Amino acid sequence: MAFGTQDDTDEVMNEINMTPLVDVMLVLLIIFIITVPVMKHAVNIDLPRANNEAQNVKPETVRLTVDAQGIYYLNEAKIDDPDLASRLQAAAAQNPQPELHIRGDKAVRYERVAQAMAAAQQAGLHKIGFITEPVN
Repeated sequence: MAFGTQDDTDEVMNEINMTPLVDVMLVLLIIFIITVPVMKHAVNIDLPRANNEAQNVKPETVRLTVDAQGIYYLNEAKIDDPDLASRLQAAAAQNPQPELHIRGDKAVRYERVAQAMAAAQQAGLHKIGFITEPVN
């Protein structure tokens, strides 16, 4: 029982089969024909024009100065120790919250500066910085 002769199966095809390529191109054409009307908006409206620049609201800066005797000055106004916490809480309640810049005299005890930092932390101020002078 023979399944075919040797002469029938030895021929090699020398041409590219174009049928799968044409099928793929037709499928792509149908996809594009269906999706193009979907991409166009169905309702034409005239949208308003707006300027989209961000508003940069700079928070004010609260300056807390501690002089050589350990006396506190809030924005260059002398303030007593009991009033310091309430004034810092009022500053912390502002929106946007201001920055606290602490300037301590080099002769003051560190304890006074640490007390000011603790009062600011308890008041809820998050941005605290120290002001120094550059060395010449």
